[in-house]
Amino acid sequence: MAKKLFGTDGIRGKANIFPMTPEVALALGKAVAKHFSTGQRHKVVIGKDTRLSGYMLETALTSGLVSMGVDVMLVGPMPTPAIAHLTRSLNADAGIVLSASHNPAEDNGIKIFDGKGYKLPDSAEKEIEAMVYGGIDASHVQGGKIGKAHRVEDAKGRYIEFAKSTIGNMPLNSLKIVLDCAHGAAYNVAPKIFSELGAEVIAMNNTPNGLNINEDCGALNPSGMAEKTRAEKADLGIALDGDADRLIVADEKGNVLDGDMLMAIFAKAMKEKGRLEKDTVVATVMSNAGFEEAMEKEGIKTVRADVGDRYVIDEMRKGNFNFGGEQSGHIVFGDFVTTGDGIISALQLMRVMAKRKKKLSELSGAMEKYPQILVNVRVKRKKPLAELKAAMKKAKEHGEKLGKFGRVLVRYSGTENLARVMVEGKDEKKVREAADEIAEEIRREIGAD
Repeated sequence: MAKKLFGTDGIRGKANIFPMTPEVALALGKAVAKHFSTGQRHKVVIGKDTRLSGYMLETALTSGLVSMGVDVMLVGPMPTPAIAHLTRSLNADAGIVLSASHNPAEDNGIKIFDGKGYKLPDSAEKEIEAMVYGGIDASHVQGGKIGKAHRVEDAKGRYIEFAKSTIGNMPLNSLKIVLDCAHGAAYNVAPKIFSELGAEVIAMNNTPNGLNINEDCGALNPSGMAEKTRAEKADLGIALDGDADRLIVADEKGNVLDGDMLMAIFAKAMKEKGRLEKDTVVATVMSNAGFEEAMEKEGIKTVRADVGDRYVIDEMRKGNFNFGGEQSGHIVFGDFVTTGDGIISALQLMRVMAKRKKKLSELSGAMEKYPQILVNVRVKRKKPLAELKAAMKKAKEHGEKLGKFGRVLVRYSGTENLARVMVEGKDEKKVREAADEIAEEIRREIGAD
C-alpha cells in the first residue's frame, strides 16, 4: 500500500527523503498539471522559502509541469500568502509553495493553491496523490506543446503594493517596530512594506543562508524579538515564521501576544466598525476558552474549526464569514486574502493602533486567557485515539473534574509523529496535573521514548 503523501497542510518531510525527493516532486508536477488540465495551455506559479533544498525541489517540480505542457512562473523566495495572491493576480491555474513553514531547515514541504488562491480540498489532494503513484505518460506532449519556465521579475513589487493597499497605504510614520523575519521567505519584502509606509523598522533575522530558517527565532521563538522590542523602546514587535503566514507580536513592554489575543483585538474592532460579517469569528478547537468568553461579552459568536488555517477558511467560506484564525498566529482577513498572512495581519494591527491612538498594551485587555497547557508526546504510530483506552478514560475523568470552564483535547499532529494533549481551565495546578497524567498514559501505550 502506497504511503500517504498529503497531511493537514500539503506534503511535508525531511528534504531528500521520501516524500520530499526530486522524484516525487517531478511526479507531483505532472499530476498537478493533469489535475488542472482543461485542454488549453496552463500557467502555474511556483514560489519558495529560503531553504537550501528549495532549489532541488523547484527544478524537479518545474520539469514535471513543463513536460505536461504547462508554463511555469517562478517568483523565488516569497511568503506563502504572496503566492496565493500572485496566483490570482497573474491569472494562473494553480500556485505551488515550497516551504515547511515553521519547521527546521532540513525539512521542506509542498502546498498547492487553486486558481482562486485557496488550498486544495482533501478530495483534490487524493486525486493528485493517486496520479503520483499511478504514473503519468507525457510522451504526447512534444515540440511546441512542451511548456516553458520564466522568472516573474515584478513579483515582489506586486505583493508589496497589494499588502500596502489593504490599509489604504495609510502612513505609519509614528510607529517604530522590531521585525523578526525568521531568516525566511519574508526577509526581503516585509522590511520594504513597513518602511515604505513610513514606519521605523528595526529588522532582525533577515539574512538567510539556506540553513538558518526558523533557527531560534521567528513566530515559534519570539523571545528575542520581544526583548529587542522592549530594549529599543519600539511600539510593536513582529515575529513571522519561515513562510510568513503566521504572526506573533510583542507590545511595547515586551509582552508576547498570541493569535487568540490578536483575533480578540481584531474582532472587537471590526464589529465596532460594522465590518465583521454576521458578528462571527472562526477559531479552532485549540483557541483558549477565554477567547470565546471575551467574544460572547462583545456579542460576537465563535465558530470552531479543526486545527489548520485551511479548515478555518473552509468554515469561513461555508458560513460566509470574513474573519478567522488560529492561536498559532494564522489570521485570515477574508476581505483581502485566501490564507493566513502574517504581514497583512501586522498591518491591520498597526491600523487599529493608529486609528485608536492606543498602545498595544492598552488593546491587549480584549480577552483574559485561561491557563492552558499543551504537552507533546512523541509516538511510535498514530493509533486511533478511541483505542487508547486508559488515556482517553483519564481525559474524560479530568474533563469532568475541570467542569464548565475546563476543556481537554487530545489529537495527533498532522505533520509529525506527535500526540498533542491540550488542557485548559481556571485552576492552573489542576490543568497541569491533568495534562501530565493524560500524556503519561499515552507514553505508556504508544510512546516512542
